[in-house]
Amino acid sequence: MTNNSNSAPRVHIVILNWNGWKDSIECLESVLRLDYQNYQIVLCDNDSQDGSVEKILAWASGELLADAASEMMAKYSQPPIQKPLGHQVLSADDVSSNREVDSSTPLVIIRTGGNLGFAGGNNVGMRYALQQPECDYVWLLNNDTVILPDTLSHMVNHSRQLLASGVANTCGSVQRYYYFPDKIQALGGFRYNAWTGICTATLGMGSSIDGEIDHNQYREQLHAIHGCSWLLPRDFLESIGLMEERYFLYYEEIDWALRSKDAYTLTYADQAIVYHKEGGSIGSHSIDRRRGSLMSEFYTNRNKFKVARKFFPLSIPVVFSFVLLIAFKRLLEGDAKRAWMLTKVAFGKQRFNS
Repeated sequence: MTNNSNSAPRVHIVILNWNGWKDSIECLESVLRLDYQNYQIVLCDNDSQDGSVEKILAWASGELLADAASEMMAKYSQPPIQKPLGHQVLSADDVSSNREVDSSTPLVIIRTGGNLGFAGGNNVGMRYALQQPECDYVWLLNNDTVILPDTLSHMVNHSRQLLASGVANTCGSVQRYYYFPDKIQALGGFRYNAWTGICTATLGMGSSIDGEIDHNQYREQLHAIHGCSWLLPRDFLESIGLMEERYFLYYEEIDWALRSKDAYTLTYADQAIVYHKEGGSIGSHSIDRRRGSLMSEFYTNRNKFKVARKFFPLSIPVVFSFVLLIAFKRLLEGDAKRAWMLTKVAFGKQRFNS
């Protein structure tokens, strides 16, 4: 999508898909309803094995309709936008070789060539975006989200207003639970305890949307923005760099925030609403990742050590103790497999084996 107005910054909306085409096309339908017009969608597929790319191409050609996962939320993605939707399919090699794509192409699909994880898959899309001279912002948006028509407008306006007052920033949104839309999942992001490695508080989590909220107070508490909706200016990506791929899954947001804390303020647009299905594609059920899938618990705890080694080496013994404590708790809960996995993580296990 393009906009004739030179005043509207160009935004590349990077969406990562992994075996989740149904969520992705519902998300895409909501994106097409944006009142903000100067954008291009960049959907990166992490070597899905469920025919995702073919399904998404069928949707873009008008041959497949999107279904809403909840009737209550169907109003944000239904009825379907008229198709066909212009698109181009690239490989990761095409991105590496800077293959030219018409800037008016609404949808660019990139096959990343493997399951590169959250950071790796999104990085492919961001590299493509940075190759486009007109790119001003990248909006990382989870595929298991549905947005409102004015979500992006509020984020861009909030970020630009701060920048105009001399505050360089990256911007999040207000996430609500997709299946419980009257409840807040996160106000921008969360807090992080450097000693324990634990995300100690997801800001506003569980609050009613009808309650009194002091957004300025919550903005001051942000330690990291939730990666399911994060607007990043081009200069951030060029000066701070892309996400650290060694995490594979989780804690990339914390690493990014820590690397940029002296140069960029964390904020969120309180009128920008994103409905999030809570990481269902990998079995995680809440932003603080308690008792998610075996895989999510592995990477959550392994990556505590990665952050500690990189930024807070004195905290490593405390992180070690807390991971062992979690392992003991899992054992008491009768989950010996999970307890043994976490024990191995505490002693240095790096690779996940289901």
